[in-house]
Amino acid sequence: MARILVSMPDDFLKSVDKLADNERRTRSELVREALRAYIRKTGMQNSKKAINNAQVLEELLD
Repeated sequence: MARILVSMPDDFLKSVDKLADNERRTRSELVREALRAYIRKTGMQNSKKAINNAQVLEELLD
């Protein structure tokens, strides 16, 4: 597994660590899950946008 270095403000990191501790997860697990959720969210938004664009194009071509 690859490792990365991420910089963030101390207060933000404290919040991340507190949440990870409350969920009994490691910081890395929490960050991975947050990135997975972000990827799913942006993928769905891009898919919806593509569908909308296709509909607009169909209407213009009709």
